[in-house]
Amino acid sequence: MNYFSSDFKLGILGGGQLGKMLLYNTRKFDIQTYVLDPSNEAPSRMACNVFEQGDLMDFDTVYKFGKQVDVLTIEIENVNVAALEKLENEGTKVYPSSKTLRRIQNKATQKLFYQDHNLPTAPFSRFAYASEIEDAIDNGGVTLPFVWKAAQFGYDGNGVKIVRSLADLKDLPKGECIAEQLIPFKNELAVIVSRSATGETKTYPVVEMEFHPEANQVEYVICPARISEDVAKKAQEVALKASQAFDHVGLLAVELFQTEDDKILINEVAPRPHNSGHQTIEASYTSQFEQHIRAILGLPLGKTDNKVASVMVNLVGAEGYTGQVHYKNIESIMAMDGVTPHIYGKKETRPFRKMGHVTIVDQDLSTARQIAEEVKKSIKVISL
Repeated sequence: MNYFSSDFKLGILGGGQLGKMLLYNTRKFDIQTYVLDPSNEAPSRMACNVFEQGDLMDFDTVYKFGKQVDVLTIEIENVNVAALEKLENEGTKVYPSSKTLRRIQNKATQKLFYQDHNLPTAPFSRFAYASEIEDAIDNGGVTLPFVWKAAQFGYDGNGVKIVRSLADLKDLPKGECIAEQLIPFKNELAVIVSRSATGETKTYPVVEMEFHPEANQVEYVICPARISEDVAKKAQEVALKASQAFDHVGLLAVELFQTEDDKILINEVAPRPHNSGHQTIEASYTSQFEQHIRAILGLPLGKTDNKVASVMVNLVGAEGYTGQVHYKNIESIMAMDGVTPHIYGKKETRPFRKMGHVTIVDQDLSTARQIAEEVKKSIKVISL
């Protein structure tokens, strides 16, 4: 099929920053794009051919949108899967498939999938209601401390809480959830696997993630991860095994724990471009966003090696500021060598909202990490 400068239409469900960065590449290749998002102010609005405002969880909205395009993809998991299934049955290509998405959307289902496929993950218990957890603690089924995770609609640290005492259970949302054993780990790692509609598979180098202690959001993504070759190989093998099990098409970002004794456990996965791959725009031969487009269209996958070492810093709304966004000191970071800011196009800031990211590249990883610290101290996402 001719995708370039043609009548071919690619649909994207979700118009946030991930969609916007996907669109850098569809514009590069002159591929026609349709985007559906609930917000009229969606970052992707400016970069697609056709923008529609609508509810991603509404069957009719997603179905009607999908009928207009040849291939449909996502930049967010929370979409109406039944509509995708109907579209697939009627001949629209949907990547990742409704089957893959249904398994991943619900964290409890996702964890059970790892168990069924002998994929290493932390022990857990599943609960229909959070109120059942207290009984499980009383009868020894669950031991404190543990990690509580909402089964659905969690993102960016929302829907995740470390429970250290019974008092911590009080404010938890009531619905379906999992209680996961708290694993002492050395590192949080991630591997992005790309798998094309033709079955070609490639992995990106392992990255290391440093998290904000309160917001539970990634602060720094360091590439390559500062780990032994042996651990890196193990991480890539686990990610590839997960990719094969899910039989996904597109990208699969696999978040991993490296335990104290160097075991690799899967934390969770995302079947789309991911925060742990933003540095690939500047640092890799092929960005994760271009790779996703190549994969879902069945085009040859690009080279995934690093050209240079990199550190990615998330720009999130500063605490105590809500309102029209202002990027304080952005000029000072742009004066630093190897520093590239990406602004997502969200007009309103609020505490911990993802507003952009900055990539720092250098031949030397420790220099890049040092500059990243300076970037973090210098730029502030505040309101006017």
